[in-house]
Amino acid sequence: MSINQPHGGELVNLLPASDEEQAKRQAIANQLPDWNLTPRQICDLELLLNGAFSPLRGFMSKADYHSVLKDMRLEHGDLWPMPITLDVDKATMEAAVKAGQLALRDEEGVVLAILNVADAWQPDKQAEAQAVFATTDEKHPAVSYLFNQAGDFYLGGEILGLQLPTHYDYQQHRHTPAEIRKKFNKLGWGRVVAFQTRNPMHRAHQELTFRAAQRAEANLLIQPVVGMTKPGDIDHFTRVRCYEQLLERFPERTTTLSLLPLAMRMGGPREALWHAIIRKNYGCSHFIVGRDHAGPGEDSQGQPFYGPYEAQELLQKHQEELGIEMVEFEMMVFSQDKAQYIPMSEVQENEKTLMISGTELRRRLREGLDIPEWFSYPEVVEELRKSYPPRNRQGFTVFFTGLSGSGKSTIANALRIKLMEMINRPVTLLDGDIVRKNLSSELGFSKDHRNINVLRIGFVASEITKNGGVAICAPIAPYAQTRAEVRDMIEPTGGFLEVHVSTPLEECEKRDRKGLYAKARQGLIKEFTGISDPYEAPENPELDIDTMKYSPDQATQQIVLKLEAMGLIG
Repeated sequence: MSINQPHGGELVNLLPASDEEQAKRQAIANQLPDWNLTPRQICDLELLLNGAFSPLRGFMSKADYHSVLKDMRLEHGDLWPMPITLDVDKATMEAAVKAGQLALRDEEGVVLAILNVADAWQPDKQAEAQAVFATTDEKHPAVSYLFNQAGDFYLGGEILGLQLPTHYDYQQHRHTPAEIRKKFNKLGWGRVVAFQTRNPMHRAHQELTFRAAQRAEANLLIQPVVGMTKPGDIDHFTRVRCYEQLLERFPERTTTLSLLPLAMRMGGPREALWHAIIRKNYGCSHFIVGRDHAGPGEDSQGQPFYGPYEAQELLQKHQEELGIEMVEFEMMVFSQDKAQYIPMSEVQENEKTLMISGTELRRRLREGLDIPEWFSYPEVVEELRKSYPPRNRQGFTVFFTGLSGSGKSTIANALRIKLMEMINRPVTLLDGDIVRKNLSSELGFSKDHRNINVLRIGFVASEITKNGGVAICAPIAPYAQTRAEVRDMIEPTGGFLEVHVSTPLEECEKRDRKGLYAKARQGLIKEFTGISDPYEAPENPELDIDTMKYSPDQATQQIVLKLEAMGLIG
């Protein structure tokens, strides 16, 4: 039985055919304006270069982009549901258009490809969000990325590849579509069902994939995403160790594991269709789609972004045209009566069933509670516990924000001493003035520079937290969006406690030992927070402390009690 044909009929390969061709492209790239790719763009570029995004040969043109938004098709008619665009700033856009080409570099400055610039435009991001994700709600991670992180201009055009991004991790599990196809051919696998996941796999997933392979009479490709998933997901290093443990429980000759460096958008129905196309390019004949496939959860109103079976319905509509068959699955639950996992629809009246949600699993890990063997194998749980120790052994950040003179530094210093008395974890204070001197001495006080300073503090705090330490941060941090970015950096790595030191402006001015407020009132200091530049007070901080009401000792005690309540100390 032959392997499924790639989408569009040909597996794209944008890499140079010879060392001479690579050297020639490198010489051209050295003369071009360049762009350092973001992590998401590196994922997209890798799957363009290796053919996983066939039939695309580069970042989308303006015509393809608008056609995808409107009809989920490329301009020439091929089905394609997700815009693949290179977003850049204005200066890069102008330089690229002038030169006609742009060198694309990874985070270390290595040139991965050259973009032949065919189109440059400023997109309507509101329209894009509504068309692709059916929402403009920024609680959707891809909408938030689009509005708050993506560049203002898009570049489109064909790619001249130089090399794939370098991966030092799990190289034995990383394969291009051509390599996987070669493996399938060697093994004689014509019918292959693919399983996509961004979470650890437990016994329910094992049963689901067993049943899917049996129903399709196919071999099984477990292909987890290790590029970018939903913020807050378990890191891919931990997940891959879990997959390796679980793989021992699968039939060796009918199952294989391969990692997919995809940047997910969590786009629900469109994302499911996109995932199916990618698996077709890897040679799969079937693709498992479960309940709320690639859904990001609930919106700002507490409602699901997508219906539970919207993804299945959209893929069902297009599977014949695509040439990849969907294997739909509903939620699996453990039947105590039958001592096995069964689909929810097969549960009989009065039958006793058990289930542990992702939220409940994280709670049990956080609190060091038992995770039963009916839910997951002990070796998988052991891997999770290594990376996710109980809450009171994790690192955390206490992030103070408030006006100059509000008392942040005083409380932060008192808290540092108190925590050093109480816990056996390293405690680091990242005070605004100290950071300015040692980490951000070249920065001024414009809005952009203040944001950069706060994000630097957040990055350092995230590294401290990730490695089990305690970071105490005390910048002014006047802007809500920047504080949200810091929270998003840190929360996946450990605990996060935002403390708004809400001392009134009038009191802060009275305490002003440096005379900064007076100079700001006189117009001698521009863009001074609270006077000539706004302070956006946190709407929902974990703690609000007005130093008119609390002494430093009392404020510190409030924070300690909160940390105990959050399970971070004690």
